[in-house]
Amino acid sequence: MFDKIADLVNADARLVHRGRFVDTNFMMVAIDDTETLLRVQEGRVTKVMPGPFITPDYSFRLAASRSVWEKFWRPLPPLGYTDVFALVKQKLMRVEGNLHPFMTNLLYFKDVIAAPRREAKQ
Repeated sequence: MFDKIADLVNADARLVHRGRFVDTNFMMVAIDDTETLLRVQEGRVTKVMPGPFITPDYSFRLAASRSVWEKFWRPLPPLGYTDVFALVKQKLMRVEGNLHPFMTNLLYFKDVIAAPRREAKQ
């Protein structure tokens, strides 16, 4: 599903505009042992690189199991799976690394990682 995030984000002019000042080296998202780096420049996801990596360079990392991501990406997620912080509170997701870019642009990143929900509705 991560490979579709770039197309979904870049097709959303409102989301790209919201993230126009976001230029972070890498955002790393992990599903179980599978890792994917997303490069964000001026609000656009410019690269999606699947792992494995030897020494990945990223600002922050969101780590959750595949089943958690699948529930999170449903068009209507179950209670407790609707938000990143709900998952963190339940210890179903870990947010690690330099949290400054993530927290500074929180609404942007929440919409980026929730982008697959829009495709699931179609």
